[in-house]
Amino acid sequence: MGDTDLPDGIEERHVAPVRGLRAHASPLAFIILGTAMAVAASGLLGGAPAPVTAVSAPAASLELKVARPLRSGLFFETHIRVTARQAIAKPVIGVDASLWRDLTINSQVPAPANESFKDGQYRFEYGPLKAGETLEVKIDGQTNPPLIGRVAGNITLLDDDTPLAKAHVTIPVLP
Repeated sequence: MGDTDLPDGIEERHVAPVRGLRAHASPLAFIILGTAMAVAASGLLGGAPAPVTAVSAPAASLELKVARPLRSGLFFETHIRVTARQAIAKPVIGVDASLWRDLTINSQVPAPANESFKDGQYRFEYGPLKAGETLEVKIDGQTNPPLIGRVAGNITLLDDDTPLAKAHVTIPVLP
């Protein structure tokens, strides 16, 4: 096959058989791919099941299922479960403003009877709970693009203004 039989720009070296190590995939490619798959499977960069934080107090137990770590722009869910051990006349869930810095909260189910901001917390008031009753709240949100690093704060269960249980949450946010 002469140079005249090849299209313009294609030379003999382009069509010659590849020999030696260049004929096989590089082991480095498999090492890089394997490492990337191992890191992804470990959940270090997100995607792992959300851990549950539980706080037990004499009046009630508070369970939080908060996704972490988050990634910039990611949609996420937070589940809050309150189980009353004694009657709670005016259950209020307080979320520190620092925990929701640069987050957009899209929905909250069930919707609270009243919403307010007091003592550096977003506060959500629900109907009374009898001893043994459970309140489950699902919050959907999204991280805003400027948020990288971490957010931290408390989620507090109150009976009106009286704190009953408090859980500290730290959420790493990756790019």
